[in-house]
Amino acid sequence: MKKILWSLFEVFETVTIAVVAVILVRYFVVQPFVVSGASMEPTFYNGNYLLIDELSYRFRSPERGEVVVFRYPGDQKSFYIKRIIGLPGERIELSDGEISVYKGDEKIELKEAYVRGGYTQGSFETTLGDGEYFVMGDNRNFSFDSRSWGALSENNLIGTVRLRLWPINQAQAFSAPAYGE
Repeated sequence: MKKILWSLFEVFETVTIAVVAVILVRYFVVQPFVVSGASMEPTFYNGNYLLIDELSYRFRSPERGEVVVFRYPGDQKSFYIKRIIGLPGERIELSDGEISVYKGDEKIELKEAYVRGGYTQGSFETTLGDGEYFVMGDNRNFSFDSRSWGALSENNLIGTVRLRLWPINQAQAFSAPAYGE
């Protein structure tokens, strides 16, 4: 009888450790995310299953070009996925389908091979404050983003996209593109 109880205790202990480990990883390290909508096409499509890295931004700041998941500023229950275009303290200009980023007097023209359909909606300009980011979808003409609701506060960021797991034939890892800055 003692052997059976000891065996049950060991099984219980193993299951408890596994459950605690899964909970810690799920809530503090990575989070699954399913894309809803067409705003990130052609990079991500409706129904893509992604893994979001929630840990990196505790040790470093977000970088230009990273695709992030965040709480929509207008409704904290909604999660959005967009690409970081502008960083804190920068001025962003959108005109004639081109994006210009100004770091002080230095002008950076973003060449974005991942964008679908270009940008055709007039012109726009904004300057970001501390802890603010300018985010846009890759499908610029069909994206509800910082052009509509303003800068994204760093407090709303959940994490950056690291892996696409589904569909399996499109599984891949992601990192920020190089803009030649």
